Amino acid sequence: MMKTKTIYSVFQINNYIHNMFKEDYLLSDVSVTGEISNLKFHSSGHIYFTLKDEQSAISCAIFRSNAQKLNTELKDGDKIVANGSISNYVQSGSITFSVSSVEYAGVGDLTKRFEELKKKLSEQGLFDKEFKKPIPKFPKRIGVVTAPTGAAIRDIISVSKRRNPYISIILYPALVQGDGASATIVKGIETLEKIGVDVIIVGRGGGSLEDLWAFNEEEVAYAIFQSSIPIISAVGHEIDFTISDFTADLRAATPSAAAEIAVPDIKGTIADLKNLDNSLDRDMKRVIQLYRKKTELIDTRLNALSPANTVKKQKVIIDSFDNKLHFLMKKVIADKKHKLESFSDKLNSMSPLERLKAGMAYITDDKGERLSGVGSLSKESKIKIIMKDGYAIASVNEVVKEEY
Repeated sequence: MMKTKTIYSVFQINNYIHNMFKEDYLLSDVSVTGEISNLKFHSSGHIYFTLKDEQSAISCAIFRSNAQKLNTELKDGDKIVANGSISNYVQSGSITFSVSSVEYAGVGDLTKRFEELKKKLSEQGLFDKEFKKPIPKFPKRIGVVTAPTGAAIRDIISVSKRRNPYISIILYPALVQGDGASATIVKGIETLEKIGVDVIIVGRGGGSLEDLWAFNEEEVAYAIFQSSIPIISAVGHEIDFTISDFTADLRAATPSAAAEIAVPDIKGTIADLKNLDNSLDRDMKRVIQLYRKKTELIDTRLNALSPANTVKKQKVIIDSFDNKLHFLMKKVIADKKHKLESFSDKLNSMSPLERLKAGMAYITDDKGERLSGVGSLSKESKIKIIMKDGYAIASVNEVVKEEY
C-alpha cells in the first residue's frame, strides 16, 4: 500500500520557512554591502529600498524605530554596508532584509558612471546653451519616442487633446528600459527626423536610476544633440535627472509637462488675437483724438493772432489740412485692419473647424479614437464621420491600403 503524502497549506509552508530563518544564526545578524535603489521614505516613518549588486538584489526595510537612529543620509546610488537580519514575511512569503544600522561605503557604480559621462559630455559642449534649438510656438506634428503602453504616452495624448484636439501626434514605440532600449530610442529619434515633425518628445515615467539608465547612455545623448528637430526630454518625475535632460533643447519635469510646453492652447491663441484687435482699435482712436486736438489748438491760435480778413483763408487751409488728416487716418486704419483681417484669414484657413465647413470630415473608430489611416480598420468596422453640422455612423465595406 502506497504511503499517502502530507499536503500542507500555503501558510504552513511560509510559516515553516519563517521559523527556519529565525533559527539560522547567520541570518539573524548579518552585514550586506550593495548599492541603494528604489529608495522610498514612507509617511509612517519606515524606509524601504532595494540593495543590489551586479548579479542580484534584495528588498530592504528600515523600520521607524531604527530609522530615527540613522546618522547616514540615504540616497539612490549610494553604496552602503547594511546590518540587520533576514526574515520571511508569512502573509506574502516575501523575503526582507530588516536593516538596523547603515554605514556609508561610497558612491555606487551607476552613480559613478553617470557623473563620469556627464563630465565628459559637458566638456565636449553637448550641454552648451548656444546649441539649444527653440521649441516652435505653433507645431502641426509632434513626434513622441516612448513605450506604446506606458503612462507617459497616455499623459501626452490626454494633455495634447485638451489643449489642441486637432494637432497630430506620431508615436515611435520604443523600449524605455532594459537591454536594447537605448538603441530603439536612437532609432526613434532618427525615424521621426526623417518623417518630418516639428518637435520631438523623448521620455518615460519615473523609476530608479537603473530603470532610467537607457536615457543616460552616450549614444542617446549624441542622437539628441545631432537631431535637426528640437527635442524635449521628459524622463521620470520632477526630481529625476538624466543625461538626456542636459543634452535636449528643453527639459520638462514630466511627460505631461512636455505636452503642455509643446502643444499651444488653441483657446488662448484665439483670445490673444481678439485682444490684439481690440488693442489696435484703441491705439487708432487715441492717434485720431491726438491729431484732432492739435488741429483744434492750431485753429484757436490762428484765430487769436490773425486779422479778420485772413481768418477765412487760414480756415480754408485748416479745413484742407483736417480733411487730409482724416483721409490719412482712415487710410492707416484701413491698412491696419486689412493686415489684421489677412492674418485672421490665414489663421482661420489653418483651423480644423474651417476645414469641416469646407466639406472635410473628422473620422473616429467606434471607441471615439481618431483615425489617421486604414491600418486599424477591417470589413464591417464601425466608424463615426463628424461633419460641420453633425455626424454619421457608417460600416466599412472594403479596406484598401495604399502607399504614398
